[in-house]
Amino acid sequence: MRAAELAIPCGIAALMVYALFKKVNVYKAFIEGAKEALPELLGILPPLCAMMTGIEVMRASGLMEALCRALSPVTGALGMESELMPLIILRPFSGSAALGLLRETLETCGPDSPVGMAASIIVGSTETVFYTTAVYFGAVGVTKTRHAIPAALIAGAVGTAAGLLLAKLPWGG
Repeated sequence: MRAAELAIPCGIAALMVYALFKKVNVYKAFIEGAKEALPELLGILPPLCAMMTGIEVMRASGLMEALCRALSPVTGALGMESELMPLIILRPFSGSAALGLLRETLETCGPDSPVGMAASIIVGSTETVFYTTAVYFGAVGVTKTRHAIPAALIAGAVGTAAGLLLAKLPWGG
């Protein structure tokens, strides 16, 4: 077992030993913390449910495929691989969906292929903009995000462009 796999169990064990040393009722402290977290959870759940429902509707309805087909003339003219389009479209909405698409891309195209490298760089250098803003702004009750979403989308576009360009560089492979 690697050290990284032991980090969390060792950290939890260290906290338990520290709590015993300080004579803290760990169970009671956990329950109190969970009670305090419930109002935050209730504030986060509605925007999170709306986001997840929208993503699933987009995928199940065929809208994702239709959007990829509609954008293919532009992306093809830019030299972008069509396999990356679903990833680029879904990444601002869902990290788990993007990771699933990344896994599929790496399995079908290979991790050392230009498509696999571009997909990896894109996932690593972009953020789940709408998910993050829904969770964080929703948790504190912010309804007007002002410039946060446009700025985050511009940063995501730059990360995507960087991923596409860096994957085309000769890496000696």
